Amino acid sequence: MDHRFDMPLASLQDARKRYGAIAALDGVDLELRGGQVLALLGANGAGKTTAISLLLGLVEPDAGQVRLFGRDPRELAARQGVGVMLQSGAIVETLTVAELLDLTRSYYPDPRSVEDCAAIAGLDGLLKRRYGALSGGQQRRVQFALAICGRPRLLFLDEPTTGLDIEARQGLWRGLRELVAAGTSVLLTTHYLEEAEALADRVVVLAGGRVVADGSLDEVRARVDQRRIRCRTTLDAAEVARWPQVRAANRDGGRLEVVADAAEDVVRRLLAADPALSGLDVSRAGLAEAFLEITRDAPLKEAA
Repeated sequence: MDHRFDMPLASLQDARKRYGAIAALDGVDLELRGGQVLALLGANGAGKTTAISLLLGLVEPDAGQVRLFGRDPRELAARQGVGVMLQSGAIVETLTVAELLDLTRSYYPDPRSVEDCAAIAGLDGLLKRRYGALSGGQQRRVQFALAICGRPRLLFLDEPTTGLDIEARQGLWRGLRELVAAGTSVLLTTHYLEEAEALADRVVVLAGGRVVADGSLDEVRARVDQRRIRCRTTLDAAEVARWPQVRAANRDGGRLEVVADAAEDVVRRLLAADPALSGLDVSRAGLAEAFLEITRDAPLKEAA
């Protein structure tokens, strides 16, 4: 019997946190179990960073319970099992990348080698360079390497690929998949919904400090029954966007992309309006559309 999923590695139970008049978290329940990659999604101010700060013991909840490996997250025994990559952090800019890795490795009983950290994070050619002389994207890759060098059971990644180009982002994805395949669990926040689709097997959406969706990618997509229609046509996107049941219409080169509540009537009208239409493809709308729909009518944070 597989016991990986018996106990949550990290959890919030009815967690509440206010900053003055702002309810950053308003009764949030959240669990991350072994073997999972959980994407925590939400617009700016939704409560994502506050949730991570509570789980890491960086701030205390006003009410509710926080557990990390079944312990208070401020306990050293709990913190030793995590790796952390936050949006900002104090890193000594005068040290080289190799020196930073050696320093961070010294905090752990069984760290990865410098070479392994560099390979997973894509730091080839950067080990002898000073951290402060690196580009923003290179610094993010170093931060990822520092987060994984202690062989964490649980990895917290807060907007890990901000500032990375597409090639570097995909490289980090490959490194992350290697870690997950080896047994690391991940809590990921990201503004890139394609990143959540590429990496996560579970999604939690926050809005106004509350959980508004929680489930697998397919379950969250199923919260909205929208369809994405793609075709080659000369029809004007702005005109199509005004049709009944159409949520949005945009042109990408010679292709028109339409998001609609139901496909049949819209497809029928497209074909009638342009008999020369070609390359028709209809699919379920993606996570981006589901995210926008779920959060569209979410309640605003309450004032004190």
